[in-house]
Amino acid sequence: MADVFGMETYGAGPDSWNAGSGKLTGDLRRKYNFGDRVSELAIAQDPFFRFVSKVGKKPTDDPEFKFTERRGSFHKRYAYVTAHGANSSVADTGDATIDAGLVDAGDTYYFKMGTDYENKGNMTSISGQSTGAIAVGAANTAPQFFLNDQVIKINYRAEDEGSAYTTPTGYLLAKIKSVTAVGNTHQILGCEIVKGNTAACDLMWESVSAPVSTVYNKTIATDLEPKRCYVVGSAHGQGTGYPDTWKDQPFSTGFGLTQIWKTAMAMDNTTRATVLKYEPNEFARIWREKLIEHKWDIEQSLLFGSQATQDGVHYTQGAVDFCVNYGNIFSGSTIGSTKSQDDFLDDMSQFLDPRYNNANATLFLVSTDVYNWFHKLGGYINANMRQTDMGDANKAASMEFSVGGKKNVFGVNITQVYTPYGVMNIARNIHLDGTEIKILALNMKYCAYRPLVGNGLNRDTAVYVGVQTLENSGVDRRVDLIQTEAGMEWQMPEAHAVWK
Repeated sequence: MADVFGMETYGAGPDSWNAGSGKLTGDLRRKYNFGDRVSELAIAQDPFFRFVSKVGKKPTDDPEFKFTERRGSFHKRYAYVTAHGANSSVADTGDATIDAGLVDAGDTYYFKMGTDYENKGNMTSISGQSTGAIAVGAANTAPQFFLNDQVIKINYRAEDEGSAYTTPTGYLLAKIKSVTAVGNTHQILGCEIVKGNTAACDLMWESVSAPVSTVYNKTIATDLEPKRCYVVGSAHGQGTGYPDTWKDQPFSTGFGLTQIWKTAMAMDNTTRATVLKYEPNEFARIWREKLIEHKWDIEQSLLFGSQATQDGVHYTQGAVDFCVNYGNIFSGSTIGSTKSQDDFLDDMSQFLDPRYNNANATLFLVSTDVYNWFHKLGGYINANMRQTDMGDANKAASMEFSVGGKKNVFGVNITQVYTPYGVMNIARNIHLDGTEIKILALNMKYCAYRPLVGNGLNRDTAVYVGVQTLENSGVDRRVDLIQTEAGMEWQMPEAHAVWK
């Protein structure tokens, strides 16, 4: 083995009276008042590994494990009008305008509806991810939830206002009388108008001549929500029977792989039996260092690893690779320069929109410059924003974004930043320095560390001890091996984000 540790000459130098031996005993046999301790620099090692192994450990009994995700549909019963007309043919006219008199109360009118998420698994587009983006009317996106006797709300704006006018001026209420499927992409609804509009109006399309189609990277609250048509209940007559029903399919599956990490050391028995100063047992000292080195390697893999199988070797999925390829992506390159606090709060608003992601990330891993940026914001607010309110000298203005305090969790220093969207638990991670990653927002509820455990074997940091005979000699040496086999499970990409 290459890493056979022997005794080194500590403090040896050519100025000794016995320079030939290389053993420095001290000028004139002076002791130099050597103390009984040696200083050691302790550094942050593995904040993410500590967190995920403490709060998200979930053993697996298969090196290729699978998992199921479920996305509810109760809040996704919306669609976009892609065509409309006074008869059931509903040609794709590419015109948003409804002429005056066609949608008065009691009139019959037809709307062609499409939506932007797959009805198999309720999978949707992820902010910032062009790969896997789902357009309105893509395959398997037909809105299957529309039923007879439902009432739907359809927003409109004044005629010829165009796409520059993004706020509706009113809405129609229409009761569904018939539902006709158009392949697996659209539904045509025959409706009786309940709440109408006597004047000509334009539906909330991308423009007067183009229906909603591009939803990728659009902000839900301001760009998409005004164009969405929602089910707003149902209306039935007295004595009517059971209504129609529908069944969603909210489940999707994913898989992960375990990876094997090994760290070894070997030392001959002469060295092991030699008592040294400060650390009498050199084998024990190096063994402790090897344990830290092993954890350091796992931390690096859990951050930057990429899931793959090559030549029979498994590689597990790292946080950075998962977020960059599947999670929300926001611009972070200008944090600390041109990206302001307001810009960052806009990102948080989109990331934590309850129609899209209803659970705040529990851990924000940040690079050093971003860590400083958050504290500079807090310092600026504390020093410069203590202004009085309406002449009352005893009342200071409150801030919506501030550094609130610090705590220690599993040995990791956490800074708490208070925002309108909840408390951000921020941990500096030096492994992100020198990379394009500024912030990793990780929802610990939707990731897990999965060590391989089964049939009485636990591969979560197992230690193997052996004795090896050196080649061409009869001298034995102690050989120790640290081995870990585990993988990362990542669920719900919409619940994780990266600023890069």
